[in-house]
Amino acid sequence: MTKRTPLIAGNWKMNLDHLQAIALIQKLCWTLNDADHNWDQVEVAIFPPFTDLRSAQTLIEAEKFEVRLGAQDISKYESGAYTGEISGSMLSKLGAKYVLIGHSERRQYHNESDELLNAKVKAAWANSLVPIICVGETLEELETQGQSAVPVAQTIAALSGHETIGEFVIAYEPVWAIGTGKVATPAEAEAVSKAIRAAILENFGGESAQSRILYGGSVKAANVAGFLASGEVDGVLVGGASLDAEEFAGIARFQKHIVL
Repeated sequence: MTKRTPLIAGNWKMNLDHLQAIALIQKLCWTLNDADHNWDQVEVAIFPPFTDLRSAQTLIEAEKFEVRLGAQDISKYESGAYTGEISGSMLSKLGAKYVLIGHSERRQYHNESDELLNAKVKAAWANSLVPIICVGETLEELETQGQSAVPVAQTIAALSGHETIGEFVIAYEPVWAIGTGKVATPAEAEAVSKAIRAAILENFGGESAQSRILYGGSVKAANVAGFLASGEVDGVLVGGASLDAEEFAGIARFQKHIVL
């Protein structure tokens, strides 16, 4: 199995102003550096609100922090009369490497369709951004279709129809486990990751099948090692726990808790 660098990604959602963002980034990076975090072996990324990105970029560049910067959404449009939209080129100029696409909250509250998300993936690639494509099933879908059907279908929908396939990450987040305290078991997360990877291999070829697959849904320092121990799950997408620097740093140091 090809070695893939684990990615620990923190989605801040609609939390923290730019001053609070600066304080959290400083504490996170100082905590990781004090613990001799190996930045070459584990990649750490944060996803602040749009209003925090410039402050985060300035701090990260000035202090030479190794944490990666990502955005929570992207417009399918490059420019124009689209009030409130944020283009990929704007995100690139702010130093973003990653962008979340298709988070369940966007799908649910903003009625984002597979067609729209497919266009957002294209916009990300056009601006040298790596899309983190979020997929996952609701409790009803889990009960009626099983655990893998919906995330596999959403993955294929997001990646289909492009002339070329760029770098991407898939984040499996069962909707029933987001912010509920319920967590899929490591075995369940591993099974879904395998199903997604098999579908990517079948539909898009071998190189794409080496893309990283993350798990998200009530992830904490106390349970993260279980998800990553097998090597099938390549990292985690963290919500509320990423707002606590020490807790998030503990998640990033997951290797200390894996018994080989």
